[in-house]
Amino acid sequence: MSVDNFIALVAEVTGAIAGKAVDKQLEAELNARFPANGEVFKAIAAACRQGVAEGWMCNREHGGIKFGRVAKPGPALHGFSIDVVDMADVVGPHHQHPQGEVDMIMPLDAGARFDGAPEGWLVYGPGSAHRPTVKGGQALVLYLLPGGEITFTGQ
Repeated sequence: MSVDNFIALVAEVTGAIAGKAVDKQLEAELNARFPANGEVFKAIAAACRQGVAEGWMCNREHGGIKFGRVAKPGPALHGFSIDVVDMADVVGPHHQHPQGEVDMIMPLDAGARFDGAPEGWLVYGPGSAHRPTVKGGQALVLYLLPGGEITFTGQ
């Protein structure tokens, strides 16, 4: 799996959500259109696991969290960036989402939850903030940021 092939795979999702409000309605739409047991979700999850194993994804680490920006926002991704984190029973740094955040949760351990949510999609609206938390095991989380915008607050 190359980075370009991965971007093309994720672009199917970003193309479907481009121009839409980043809100709970979008979360419901993503979970219906790209469900965790569906072909697209499974293909992206497999590609993430492969990218981590190959070392080009989540190739940095801080505070027990492996992470990395896979792609900057641009036309191929309809203005979204792609970041992936690998977290296991850890609380991450507080940050804000100026334009929102779209999370794809991929548990590696059956009981793992991201911010209390199971496998699937979770959406935070514009201006929201949180300390990303994985409990119950290990999970990969892919997050799409409109315009690539994220602000770490140091809180």
